[in-house]
Amino acid sequence: EDFDNHSYNNFNNGHGNIFGVPEARAAPPTADSVLFEDTSSAAPAMNNQAYYTPGYNMGPPTNDMQGGTGVDNLFADPMANAAMMYGSSLANQGKDIVNKEISRYVSVNKLKYFFAVDTRYVLKKLMILMFPYTHQDWEVRYHRDTPLTPRQDVNAPDLYIPTMAFITYILLAGIALGIQKRFSPEVLGLCASTALVWVIIEVLVMLLSLYLLTVHSDLSTFDLIAYSGYKYVGMIFTVLCGLLFGSDGYFVALAWSSCALMFFIVRSLKIKILTSLSSDSMGTGSSAKPQLRLYITMATAIFQPIIIYWLTSHLIR
Repeated sequence: EDFDNHSYNNFNNGHGNIFGVPEARAAPPTADSVLFEDTSSAAPAMNNQAYYTPGYNMGPPTNDMQGGTGVDNLFADPMANAAMMYGSSLANQGKDIVNKEISRYVSVNKLKYFFAVDTRYVLKKLMILMFPYTHQDWEVRYHRDTPLTPRQDVNAPDLYIPTMAFITYILLAGIALGIQKRFSPEVLGLCASTALVWVIIEVLVMLLSLYLLTVHSDLSTFDLIAYSGYKYVGMIFTVLCGLLFGSDGYFVALAWSSCALMFFIVRSLKIKILTSLSSDSMGTGSSAKPQLRLYITMATAIFQPIIIYWLTSHLIR
């Protein structure tokens, strides 16, 4: 009987349970026997506090966050209003002091007069500067002893064209130096400073000459700066012709612009200087003679081509 049971068990182990008798399952493995825990099918644990943590306030912004209450309190505070009014008054006083100090040396209203131009005036003035021989009326017009603005009188001097021409000359000088592979910030700065210094020297010489010769005229310092700055237009024309047509074009343009500028200066200063003889003849007779006035005008005109050549010759090679 023991032999039969042993044979029966060996038969079931080798060929499975062929009689359909249920077998007892083994106990599930304990935690000590499991090496790795399968977490692939386990659902992640949800936070009891939902997705957002309590540190974030998801409610609508309060008045403090929007700044409404703070701004209202600021304007409602009488001390804040007094401080703002005091600060604005200090700013206005500082502005008045600055304007007063500037007015001691430069008349702002007079400076605005020289920049009162429009497109029509600029085009007509450029035509007169390049072709002055066709211009007939050189008289400066007045209204109640006050000269008309440049936009109303093409013969009135302005500072807009000299300023723009000076900037254009500096840019054109940089282009010319770049084409010749000689460009550097130092060289361009030297060109700008040299051109500016020559104008200052010319204006100072003119003022000194008029003072020493006791020439009474209505020429102001701004007038002299304007007439001296018109040479930049001829300088631009000369450099452009030199870059486009070489040295031959440069000298032809130099001759044309020099003659045109000399003619323009003589006709313009003639109105300002020589016509004041009639008023001086009624005085004490201490003013300069007509020949000296003419010499000043001619010397100023002749000096223009020299400066133009000096400031443009090194740009053309």
